[in-house]
Amino acid sequence: MTESASKGQDFESVLSDSVTTVAEFDDERTGAVYRFQNMLHQNPAIVPLIVLVAAIVIFGLLLGSKFFSPFAMTLILQQVQIVGIVAAAQSLVILTAGIDLSVGAIMVMSSVVMGQFTFRYGVPVELAVIAGLATGTAFGFVNGWLVAVMKLPPFIVTLGTWQIVLATNFLYSANETIRSQDIREQAPLLQLFGAKFKIYGAVFTVGVIFMVLLVLLLAYVLKHTAWGRHVYAVGDDPEAAELSGVQVKRTLISVYTLAGLICGFAGWALIGRIGSVSPTSGQLANIESITAVVIGGISLFGGRGSILGSLFGALIVGVFTLGLRLMGADAQWTFLLIGVLIIAAVAVDQWIRKVSV
Repeated sequence: MTESASKGQDFESVLSDSVTTVAEFDDERTGAVYRFQNMLHQNPAIVPLIVLVAAIVIFGLLLGSKFFSPFAMTLILQQVQIVGIVAAAQSLVILTAGIDLSVGAIMVMSSVVMGQFTFRYGVPVELAVIAGLATGTAFGFVNGWLVAVMKLPPFIVTLGTWQIVLATNFLYSANETIRSQDIREQAPLLQLFGAKFKIYGAVFTVGVIFMVLLVLLLAYVLKHTAWGRHVYAVGDDPEAAELSGVQVKRTLISVYTLAGLICGFAGWALIGRIGSVSPTSGQLANIESITAVVIGGISLFGGRGSILGSLFGALIVGVFTLGLRLMGADAQWTFLLIGVLIIAAVAVDQWIRKVSV
């Protein structure tokens, strides 16, 4: 055999091995695991929905009718309505690869403005509500301007805003709580979101209906409008988005501003939920909203996730909290399980992200 023929056979052998390797790689990329991974990548709300259904089934089997009653099911919705609304605002920010640590403080400040304008200054309650919503919107705009125009990190900006708004809240309100009875007698509109009504034994509140409608509206806007596509594009790759014609600065400012407005509505809902206007309420809303968003499958790296997932995340926390309480378990078990869920959610997100690598 000649030397050239030998080299030719060696080349064919290497080429054959390469083709086999490529074929094996293709088989791996089209296998069942990959298809499942790709499905989760396309529909990130599936994972929290599965966890939510599983949790409901497990606690239902353990507790029976005590947990599966219409009252218990709707009680979960009532308990998570504030977190669900704030989580909707947090979701918008995190989709742009940002984070807002000030959402809880903005929510409380908005509620305080509504109460103080009504009872301290005698402003008509309708105008007081508008003032509270405008306050939340204004703080959101400031956050967006600092992030988009000044190019400051969202974590640092909102950490600073959180402290500023929190201090302003206590200074402005003089740490004064407006009692539920006074609101009920003189300004019942402030408690609108706490109004209850029954449907076949299930007790709903206006706040619960608002939370669900808000999430559905935002889900539609994010999926079917140019603005929603811009939000995802900015979170995925702001440089590429700008090169493709997306006005990144305007999009970021609009997202933070809208988040501030939603926090204003959350402040209104907070009054309805607790009945009073208290500057010390809702202090953990920022952490709780991030928890709901992370468990709900929205990527902290931005550009991927469904706002429906954040609602599922809030409901998961509500189900675990009520279920363990009905079982008589120590409250620390709730924090332990939620911590495990957070870590698991981030791990699943990392695994799902590999589908695009």
